[in-house]
Amino acid sequence: MHRRPRLTALAVAAATLALGGCSSAVEVSAAPKASDPLCAKAAQQWPTSVSGEELREVSVDSPTVRAWGDPAIIARCGMTSPGPTTNDCIGVSGVDWVARKLSDGMAFTTYGREPAIEVLVPKDYAPEPLVLGAFTEAAQQIPQGPRRCS
Repeated sequence: MHRRPRLTALAVAAATLALGGCSSAVEVSAAPKASDPLCAKAAQQWPTSVSGEELREVSVDSPTVRAWGDPAIIARCGMTSPGPTTNDCIGVSGVDWVARKLSDGMAFTTYGREPAIEVLVPKDYAPEPLVLGAFTEAAQQIPQGPRRCS
């Protein structure tokens, strides 16, 4: 089966699917600040399913990284919270997210929370922002700082 690359703009995250069936582990790396204790707290609240998609195995042995579905929706805790930006900033269930368009989907990073959570959503799940509600409980484990979307 031929698979086209997913989320190619995030090669640093190595967020590509391994060749093979749905049971293949999703190749992804832990975020730079994944060892922050707040990420461990957030990871306890990862959803069991996202947009009806079930949990997938990931290549890294870290509770701070999870994936769901095929193509994979990927979440990582331990990113640096973005500073002021011209990218869209949206609020979902009390959590602010900065959105970045990718060649094959979107990347969302919590805004005003440190460390930040990053969620990579392939365009197959469009409209991509609808996925973010599944991550509210995890994101709320990290205190909101003074920066907000509005």
